[in-house]
Amino acid sequence: MFELAVIEDPSAAEVSLDPVRTRLLAELAEPASATAVAGRVGLSRQQVNYHLRTLERHGLVELVEERRKGNMTERILQATALSYVISPAALNAVQPDPSRSPDRLSARWLIALAARLVREVGQLLAGAAKARKRLATFGMDGEVRFANAADRAAFAEELAAAVTRLIGKYHDERAPGGRDHRVVVAVHPSLKPDHDDAPAN
Repeated sequence: MFELAVIEDPSAAEVSLDPVRTRLLAELAEPASATAVAGRVGLSRQQVNYHLRTLERHGLVELVEERRKGNMTERILQATALSYVISPAALNAVQPDPSRSPDRLSARWLIALAARLVREVGQLLAGAAKARKRLATFGMDGEVRFANAADRAAFAEELAAAVTRLIGKYHDERAPGGRDHRVVVAVHPSLKPDHDDAPAN
């Protein structure tokens, strides 16, 4: 089982968004039979079996064991990941494209960048999993409290200058065997605990 899986197939994305199937995926964080899961979610075993077969067909759950019980075989299933993210690639022609109207001060452009990040890293992760290799990535996450909008603007300018300086220092166009890496830096207001809309200023 993976800690996280990225769903790229549109039909798998559609299947995963069904509320009953989402609940079943959560229940199958640990291996269980359809009978055991049915008792926990308040559905009949036949209903659960139907949904589990659909999830299995789309690679969201997998068979981990078969147990003989009298004249029957009990199938033990488990979700293929603890959590799932739907890639913008599942939207195909209408997925966000940050190359359209790039504007580093636009919230919608930031979302397009984030969408591309999910799509590209998801594809790289799938390739690394097939090759049984670790994907080399790096991420940072933190918070900063600005006294005012002027400080926030100054921070953004200094951050951009620092990142540009680092890229200039380490970028080697002619390095034999070198590999390009994408650098994405984002700054946005933190959500309040009650998830109210962030302030505009």
